[in-house]
Amino acid sequence: MVEVPERFNAAAFFVDRHVAEGRGSRAVFRYRGRRITYAELHEGVNRFGNALRDLGVEIENRVLLILPDCPEFAEAFWGAIKIGAVPVPVNPWLKGPDYAFLLEDSRAKVVVADSEAAGQVIPLLGQCRSLRHVLVVGDSPTGALGYDDLLARASASLEPADTSREDVALWGYTSGSTGKPKAAIHLQQDLLYAADLVGGQIFGIASNDLIFSASKLFFVYGLGNSLYFPARAGAASILVPERIEAERAFEVIAAERPTVFFTVATLYARMLQVEGAERRYDLSSLRLCVSSGEALPTAVFHAWKSRFGHELLDVVGSTEALHDFIANRPGQVRPGSSGKVIPGFEARLVDDRGNPVMQGNVGHLLIKAPTAAPYYWRRPAQTRATMLGEWLRTGDMFYEDSDGYYYFCGRSDDMLKVGGMWVSPIEVEGAIVEHPAVVEAGVIGRPDDDGLTKSHAFVVLKPGSAPSDQLAQEIREFVRKRLAGYKAPRWVDFVPDLPKTATGKVQRFRLRAKD
Repeated sequence: MVEVPERFNAAAFFVDRHVAEGRGSRAVFRYRGRRITYAELHEGVNRFGNALRDLGVEIENRVLLILPDCPEFAEAFWGAIKIGAVPVPVNPWLKGPDYAFLLEDSRAKVVVADSEAAGQVIPLLGQCRSLRHVLVVGDSPTGALGYDDLLARASASLEPADTSREDVALWGYTSGSTGKPKAAIHLQQDLLYAADLVGGQIFGIASNDLIFSASKLFFVYGLGNSLYFPARAGAASILVPERIEAERAFEVIAAERPTVFFTVATLYARMLQVEGAERRYDLSSLRLCVSSGEALPTAVFHAWKSRFGHELLDVVGSTEALHDFIANRPGQVRPGSSGKVIPGFEARLVDDRGNPVMQGNVGHLLIKAPTAAPYYWRRPAQTRATMLGEWLRTGDMFYEDSDGYYYFCGRSDDMLKVGGMWVSPIEVEGAIVEHPAVVEAGVIGRPDDDGLTKSHAFVVLKPGSAPSDQLAQEIREFVRKRLAGYKAPRWVDFVPDLPKTATGKVQRFRLRAKD
């Protein structure tokens, strides 16, 4: 079992320890042709922590991180934790109203953002009651503080806050069936438990590994992959700020020669569509290819192994559990399954009444996890429904075979997972009905040709509006301008009406049956 001392500061353990033990010259990141060492990260963490203190940030204050994958993300993340503050990583490709909600909900005093996201946040300075400062990495717009300037003036020496292993370390925002994001609270000890039980025990991350995660740092999945898994072992990761498309993923692997590749099933499927990739790109440096965030279709597993010689390790985790809790092991993969329960975790499958289901029957997955969030911030009802004492209700439906392998059967609510990211049908429907030609809409998940979930919208038009392919495309673009791009529907069908309950709620299960 992992032993975490009672007094524990995660930043001191994952960053300071390497410098103190003589590993300061080792690379921690490769970024745009640069090699960043643990010593350089250590100094940046100290300077950022001191800069936060100079701005009035205190223990347990939240700091919103709206950054792409870059060294400054790591400095800000560990620097906040080092002074006992709480980093809150969020998607850097959201819109202003999304950030307004997150700022009001978290009551963050400080935002650290890149130039693009800062343009969405700076107008909120007078609106969000707790927000005091916006720190900008890159060119600083009017009303913001320059990240580099602040760090240059701050001291490079910083003692870690005397935190306990059960003090709050970070928040991870996740969406629920209402579509409103909610913050899962994670403790200092959770990072070490996940690093040892998952990064070390399952993936065998060692000091000579080089990690490439196409899943970004603002996801808890990417946060483990690129940040604290390698930092536990004194290893390094490759940081790529832009979104990773199929060709770009191949280019990074061929040029940087990582040993472990993490991404979602959607990207593996897209990479398989790149013609002649097995001849054009050298993937021989890889020892592991890991897939998470959504169920991995068996066809994608076999196609990848046939073309590139690597098995794909399908694994399952959640924001509430910080990282994975069920995983296929190297050399023990069962295609179509999510793997076995990770040692150190426990799993139960229960029916709607909470009674255990028989082996082979589908049930609600409950997990007992040392990494489990104890609660959601300001969501008591959802906390009671999800955090069941020692057990975490995942919201996933699984069955277990006689060998202990678990098979994903879908979500127990109507949430969609598209490209590894949760999508609320309610949110998408709300955007669609803002279109002047639309009366109402219902959104469900539908598998594409690769078996990966995309959103499918059923739309009822106003009298006088005629269905057409042009209008369907217009609606898709209309949604893209209002929501993050991955939330836009892949398919738009026009229907005369939507199936509803007596109280007027859309019956999505009937739309799925129709589909």
